[in-house]
Amino acid sequence: MEIEVYKLIATRVPPSDRWRLVDNGPESKIYSSLTETLEAYFAKVQKAYDFKLSPLKGEIYIITNETVAPEPPKKFNIYGDY
Repeated sequence: MEIEVYKLIATRVPPSDRWRLVDNGPESKIYSSLTETLEAYFAKVQKAYDFKLSPLKGEIYIITNETVAPEPPKKFNIYGDY
């Protein structure tokens, strides 16, 4: 079974449409637009991802798919046998 996993990559720096990549720490470069921020991230990781923008929180996430093993069926021992 595959699930979508959201990883935070950037946060908004008020005022206006300015962003900072999370992996570079609090003293990292501030980008002047969403497009410039995404371009910097994708140039850094050299891999394309879908992304999610959360404008009310001021956060940008990448979306990855991870495979999760299904849970084994529960076993009950009501009568002493499986």
